[in-house]
Amino acid sequence: MDKGLYLYNTLTRKKEVFEPLSSPNVGMYVCGPTVYSDVHLGNCRTFISFDLIFRYLKYSGYKVRYVRNITDAGHLEGDRDEGDDKFAKRAKLEQLEPMEIVQKYTLGFHDVLRMFNTLPPSIEPTATGHITEQIEMIKVIMDNGYAYEVDGTIYFDVEKYSKNYNYTILTNRNLEDMLANTRELGGQDDKRGRLDFALWIKAKPETIMRWPSPWGVGFPGWHIECSAMSAKYLGDEFDIHGGGMDLAATHHTNEIAQSEACSRKQPAKYWMHTNMLTVNGTRMSKSAGNGFLPGELFTGDHPLLERGFSPMTVKFFMLQAHYRSTLDFSNEALDASEKGFRRLMNALSLLGKLSPSTESDFEIGPLVNNCSKAMNDDFNSPVVIAELFEAARIINIIYDGKGKISAIELDKLKKLMNDFVFEIFGLKDEETSNVELNSVLDLVIDIRKAAKENKDYATSDRIRLGLQSMGIQLKDSKDGTTWTKA
Repeated sequence: MDKGLYLYNTLTRKKEVFEPLSSPNVGMYVCGPTVYSDVHLGNCRTFISFDLIFRYLKYSGYKVRYVRNITDAGHLEGDRDEGDDKFAKRAKLEQLEPMEIVQKYTLGFHDVLRMFNTLPPSIEPTATGHITEQIEMIKVIMDNGYAYEVDGTIYFDVEKYSKNYNYTILTNRNLEDMLANTRELGGQDDKRGRLDFALWIKAKPETIMRWPSPWGVGFPGWHIECSAMSAKYLGDEFDIHGGGMDLAATHHTNEIAQSEACSRKQPAKYWMHTNMLTVNGTRMSKSAGNGFLPGELFTGDHPLLERGFSPMTVKFFMLQAHYRSTLDFSNEALDASEKGFRRLMNALSLLGKLSPSTESDFEIGPLVNNCSKAMNDDFNSPVVIAELFEAARIINIIYDGKGKISAIELDKLKKLMNDFVFEIFGLKDEETSNVELNSVLDLVIDIRKAAKENKDYATSDRIRLGLQSMGIQLKDSKDGTTWTKA
């Protein structure tokens, strides 16, 4: 394990040395999707980013319990406990049972992440599977004096909590300003305080998803599920809590409040947040009409896209920006990422064909150190990618016969590329992994080889030029013929 790992902690607003509570064990909780619709690209960036973190922690020798929840109940249309239940609304729209909606979109979520080649979490609990734990946590919060009941609905008392704890510790907002900017409570609002939020909501007669509780039939609020499930699987205190930056101001702020009101402990030591996506400089959102679903990005079926891009191209594009940086989508940027990704994959396809020499023109150790240093600096994937491009340049020089590499340095180069490209980044070559394509090209190359041996240069050139027109570049060397995607 590398003791020099630094990560940015939203809680303290600075980079800190990563020191797990019980090394080598690491507990990591990431807020998962609300499965009432297709997963959007912003979610994907978050899960790809934390997949990178999960992979690197494991690579560094830590034993990681990665918990990522599925929100399948208790999420209303507004963070202020207003509007219709999203699951019931979608169920009515599609004329399905709510749990059919949950199953449909959970499977879709898993399918998308599988296309991005992310690892599954250690545990993936659901809100509906942990109603008992949420009710028990609410009971303790009430017993500790930080919640109250109004006609079957339980509210968290933010102002009372704020007398003993810092409610805005995560965002550093001013509580008085928050109160001033929150609308006055009307006669129809049962909350005592403007910032109070629901832990348990009384079910209306038409509510479909409902459970019995000590306060009557109802359903849990959105925030309580994560506090209950993180405590069950990681304990009252654990190492990393993550999610998109849009969750910090409300959801994560309320999670901290609930957890402290229950256990009197700050739940996570490190809070990590991914930044937003933009499209041509404008924030990506469904309402602005510039939001992409992953499937639209893969097929190109969107007014803002000139064509589709493969899952690995999109993943590589995301990894080229630091997880805390804004990521701007454009056709030009995706085109550039596709070329860069193909360049990297082409170099990898040549790596296994390199022959060692007794001498070496290259030292791979500095590249390895630079990659490790970048990952230890808050998982700085863009810097790693720059180093991998340098490794690709070295591979091409050696393959073209313009440089030599010793067996020891070649082994280092192979380990570097395998570790960072495949194991840590989770990338894969979508072209050369196609067994059928490989088999066909091997056959075509054999036919061309026979034609050359028979001095049938017209056929040989016709094959080479024909493949070139289809984007396949042949390279002849003393060791034989190889192909790359042009």
